[in-house]
Amino acid sequence: MKAISIGKRYEIHEDSLKAYDKLPVNTYTVRFDKMSGFYLEARSRLAVTEKVYGIHPEKADKVLKAFTMFERNLGVILSGSKGIGKSLFARLLSAKAQDAGYPVIIIDQYIPGIAAYIESIEQEVVFLFDEFDKTFGSVCPGANEADPQSALLSMFDGTAQGKKLFIITCNSLYKLNDYLVNRPGRFHYHFRFDYPSPEEIQAYLTDKLRPAYIGEIRKVILFSKKVALNYDCLRAIAFELNLGLPFEKAIQDLNIINLHEECYNVTLHFHGGRTMTAKRCQLDLFGDDRPERVCLQDEHGRDQLIVEFDPRMCVYDYERHATIVPAEALSLDYIEYYEEETVAEIKKLVPDYLSLTRAAERNLHYLTA
Repeated sequence: MKAISIGKRYEIHEDSLKAYDKLPVNTYTVRFDKMSGFYLEARSRLAVTEKVYGIHPEKADKVLKAFTMFERNLGVILSGSKGIGKSLFARLLSAKAQDAGYPVIIIDQYIPGIAAYIESIEQEVVFLFDEFDKTFGSVCPGANEADPQSALLSMFDGTAQGKKLFIITCNSLYKLNDYLVNRPGRFHYHFRFDYPSPEEIQAYLTDKLRPAYIGEIRKVILFSKKVALNYDCLRAIAFELNLGLPFEKAIQDLNIINLHEECYNVTLHFHGGRTMTAKRCQLDLFGDDRPERVCLQDEHGRDQLIVEFDPRMCVYDYERHATIVPAEALSLDYIEYYEEETVAEIKKLVPDYLSLTRAAERNLHYLTA
């Protein structure tokens, strides 16, 4: 039997009761009981046993180094679409934190009063909020309750004893409170995760495919230039290819479907280096019943010609790192609206190839180099 006292209150517990001056290094999840209140439930330690693709482990080391130097809480936002490595990086960072001696506490649900409970832990701890935009951004507060995200703001700012490392993952930045984004004093880091590049797809599938099916990788890379593929998609594709199916058949049965036309940036490259472009064109590169037609503009923004091509003629050019249509597969229709000299000059240009790049979201970070 063990007897413990909290103020004037005494409780009797089993002999298994243990008391700690500090929370042991482990992984915990916050739970709540209506009778006893908040408590931590121990779970298996976070670990990354698989090879990591597309994310940079050195960024995790950078965060932990910064945390040791900070005299206040440190926040990290991990954002991007589903299935592209945010949760894996969060696990990697959490595992490294545990190796460095920090307990990790996972918050997987919103519970009124949770901010005060977190602040009551006067120890250097890592808190992981997975899918924060869903667990804290899609909750309607009750009567006389603060918005779930707003209720956490002062906690994120806190300088109380026992600084905290806060990690949040989110799929949609637009569901985050305005006082979280662009607030480096509150969340110092923001790592944005993108879809796998051709080089990352090559590396991943080379590791996952049997030697007999390595030749299918080119097809997958070409497909990825038309449709965004995350690592969940690549894992499923690798499984199907290892069954011996060619990519053309494997993709037909997978839960990867053509729901809508994608937007592409289209560039016609001429011999000599001149180009004409069209931005964010809606194209269906999987149609086999009609060609695609795109109106292209010169460097002055003037519509100069219409290029027509068969989407089935697209190939991925490893040297140019782009999806292209060869010049011989293009048909040009010139717009003869301008002066004869201008039109004649355009007609003298010799096409080299047409490049297609999927129009991505604008870069969220400022590039100054």
